[in-house]
Amino acid sequence: MSLSRLALIIFALIIVLAFILFSISSPKSKKTKDRQPATSIPNTPAFRMDGQVKVITGNGPVTIDIEVADSEDERTQGLMYRYSMEENQGMYFIFPEEDFRSFWMKNTYISLDIIFINANHEIVSIQKYTQPKSTYSQPSEKPAKYVLEVNAGFADKYGIKPGDKVEI
Repeated sequence: MSLSRLALIIFALIIVLAFILFSISSPKSKKTKDRQPATSIPNTPAFRMDGQVKVITGNGPVTIDIEVADSEDERTQGLMYRYSMEENQGMYFIFPEEDFRSFWMKNTYISLDIIFINANHEIVSIQKYTQPKSTYSQPSEKPAKYVLEVNAGFADKYGIKPGDKVEI
């Protein structure tokens, strides 16, 4: 065997051994490291219980813990950057006047049911199972002064429909 061939084999073995050692000793990949439960994701807004609403359905009342969004900044932020919400939690938007409303899901990671409520506290329309992170408009079918956002499927699970009343 020639000296140059032996040097080439030794060089190849060193490269293979270095690759194996690097693979064994390197920390877990960034993807694995970044997978954390929603409760430990930094800078995720925490739910703030400001009160409760009760939806009066044909099946009986349903009580929901709410975080109120009644300022322009709070309404703009909404549920953006949240990764989960408890089953009986929601965000209750209060607008200064009754008007046609439209919401989008940009930067919202939770699929929602968006419940539009008029000034008489009657549900006027519902957008169900919205697509997370979508910029598609989710409009009310009639003017609304209040909007209640809950987890997707909540309206179907509890039989919530247009015409039901909401008590604050």
